[in-house]
Amino acid sequence: MNPRARRRVTPDMAGDLIPLPHSRGPQAPAHHHARARIRLGKRTRFDARIDVTSGGLLAIGGLVSSILLSTAVLVHVAVREGGKAKAIQR
Repeated sequence: MNPRARRRVTPDMAGDLIPLPHSRGPQAPAHHHARARIRLGKRTRFDARIDVTSGGLLAIGGLVSSILLSTAVLVHVAVREGGKAKAIQR
């Protein structure tokens, strides 16, 4: 069998796939665009626009999740039973 010949893919062969040598190379990253406009009254207007790649969205998600997790830990330590915050208040 010719190693460059295409094979018919069946569900039981899903873990056995090998990329074909004539397949396309890496593609350009996908760009995502967003725009927002907020009006407050007659004179005030805020415009925001963002262009980001998929990798940038992943990085932003990682940063936001780390901020949320760290604040949850800080709040837990501040309000736990017998914590230093209660001892100072007494």
